[in-house]
Amino acid sequence: MARTYFGTDGIRGTANRWPITPEIALKVGMAAGLVFRRGGHRHRVVIGKDTRLSGYMIEPALTAGFTSVGVDVFLSGPVPTPAIAMLTRSLRADLGVMISASHNPFADNGIKLFGPDGYKLSDEVEGEIEAMLETDLTGQLAAPMELGRAKRLDGVRDRYVEFAKRTLPRHLSLEGLRVVIDCANGAAYKVAPEVLWELGAEVVALGVEPNGLNINRDCGSTSLGAVVAKVHEVRADIGIALDGDADRVIIIDEKGKIVDGDQLMAVVAQSWAEDGRLSKPGIVATIMSNLGLERYLKGQGLDLVRTKVGDRYVVEEMRASGYNVGGEQSGHIVLSEFTTTGDGLVAALQVLAVVKKYGRPVSEVCHRFDPVPQILRNVKFAGGKPLEVDAVRAAISAATDRLGATGRVIVRPSGTEPLIRVMGEGDNASLVSEVVDDIITAISRAA
Repeated sequence: MARTYFGTDGIRGTANRWPITPEIALKVGMAAGLVFRRGGHRHRVVIGKDTRLSGYMIEPALTAGFTSVGVDVFLSGPVPTPAIAMLTRSLRADLGVMISASHNPFADNGIKLFGPDGYKLSDEVEGEIEAMLETDLTGQLAAPMELGRAKRLDGVRDRYVEFAKRTLPRHLSLEGLRVVIDCANGAAYKVAPEVLWELGAEVVALGVEPNGLNINRDCGSTSLGAVVAKVHEVRADIGIALDGDADRVIIIDEKGKIVDGDQLMAVVAQSWAEDGRLSKPGIVATIMSNLGLERYLKGQGLDLVRTKVGDRYVVEEMRASGYNVGGEQSGHIVLSEFTTTGDGLVAALQVLAVVKKYGRPVSEVCHRFDPVPQILRNVKFAGGKPLEVDAVRAAISAATDRLGATGRVIVRPSGTEPLIRVMGEGDNASLVSEVVDDIITAISRAA
């Protein structure tokens, strides 16, 4: 069946507008609870959220849905997405839910689901839940004596702080490093500065005053001006920018230069290869990762396996093929030695460990390759299927032919927004710009 509710990262949209309404959230809780009711044990779900105002609306609706089908609910309050993945396994829950729209503006929200193993759900399981959303579930409601209970979890932040710290060797200290951390006024606003401070760093914290309306606003991994300025101002050794739910990270070196997910994967992969920690000689990334990364890894004797866009597809390939490092250019870094999903703070800690290992500035440690010129542009569309229009297909085909073996073009619909994303890259920057413009023009006319 066609996917109506779920995109590449759960269900997402404008809060209090379809599909992010209390009614849909209620039914998601009911449907997911029924899909994951297996066996006669007392079933449980862990629900977390970021700092968006609409979380106060969605959380009780989900809770009502789960309890109505006999599932006990454990509420964590604001914590990073990877903390929910960790808690789902730790508490032996049947399901985990994160209420977040990640890097999107505060007006958006979303529902991300994790299975009992802490991994995001497969397309097939999401399809089961989606099919149930279109049916009448009242006949499957629990009897009055079998309703679920809901309770607040204590000490969740402390548990995640200790988990994050344990991803580094016990002897490793961040003493002597001045770190700017931008928490995007989001889910990690408490835990991220605390982890860094407890590891010995001098911490300068930004984006730690959430008010429900300012998540990702002029801060975080999608708006880097504030963290770059602060790195210069306090002469920091490194800047770390998380997004709203802290599952992605962008690094700023001491010179104020941006270090994206491709460079971070190169840093970790090369260091882990030296230390014999790579489970296989390579990493997993998406079709959006830069050709420069692929060429760099090849020079190190490492492979780059590509998947379609979405960190859960990266994770699926890592699990299927046995890789323990993967991620996305956007800063989703998955290190399966520690986590089942992207964890911006844990990834940043691994980069800091490499900085301490080499005793060199971040600008030297984190610049592993020169990226191939790459252009990424978005085109809004109101409806229809512009990528199926003949003129658009012709423009894409022509662009591919012109770039040949020296570049690539990727055109795809966003899984979370009404956008067509056009990416072109190649050794000839002006040619890349021309072919991207041609595709954009064709899509704009079709849309």
